[in-house]
Amino acid sequence: MNLLPIPAFSDNYIWMLHDSAHALVVDPGDAVPVLAALRQLDLQLQGILVTHHHADHVGGVAQLRQATGAQVWGPAYEQLPEPVQRVHGGDAVHTLGGPWQVIDVPGHTSGHIAFYSTQAQTQPVLFCGDTLFSGGCGRLFEGTPQQMQHSLDALAALPDSTLVCCAHEYTLSNLRFAQAVEPDNQALSHYQRHCQTLREAGKPTLPSVLETERAINPFLRTRQAAVAAAAAGFDAQVRQQDPASVLAGLRQWKNNF
Repeated sequence: MNLLPIPAFSDNYIWMLHDSAHALVVDPGDAVPVLAALRQLDLQLQGILVTHHHADHVGGVAQLRQATGAQVWGPAYEQLPEPVQRVHGGDAVHTLGGPWQVIDVPGHTSGHIAFYSTQAQTQPVLFCGDTLFSGGCGRLFEGTPQQMQHSLDALAALPDSTLVCCAHEYTLSNLRFAQAVEPDNQALSHYQRHCQTLREAGKPTLPSVLETERAINPFLRTRQAAVAAAAAGFDAQVRQQDPASVLAGLRQWKNNF
């Protein structure tokens, strides 16, 4: 299986998985680059996975469905371009690279889901939409800090080698914030230099790897004393022994960073 990030808009990635004949895409906010990739690689689109309802993730779904007949799977409780096969946590989607385990990850939106497979690559693959970014997490547009903490805990429990396929190239800005939170984190400094080199070469920083994210991403490190203390330094109301309170402080700090 080949795993490709297709750039869209200013900083989105539409993930494509293909076996040189059939393809699967995730969160196609724009049909045009997907159709171009299908033509260039001579692929038939077999399925579309959707993590949440935001326009930059679903804007191309209807056009792709009409052009290819591909089936669409998406979150059970969000407004999406119909028809959609509705799924929620615990379900399995049987399409290319699957079965794909569905994980409920509310926070960024109230019904956000992620898709996880151990069959698509030699390493497990996670399509996490806007819940988890490299070095960061999504804004809390509809969910609570408690929901996001629970969602990130669920993703952090996946195997170390899991490929983290985020939907945006936010990595360098996220890492600048992470450095403000943990200036003495040597793993973070090394990763930041690595990602800077990739971007200077015109390459994506993604996919990341979950083991790396647990070492450098402050939103996966809310139980670390240094991270909790930094969040409390920003907001004195942060309860350092409460991971969700730490996450709330970090997210507000990041929003204003």
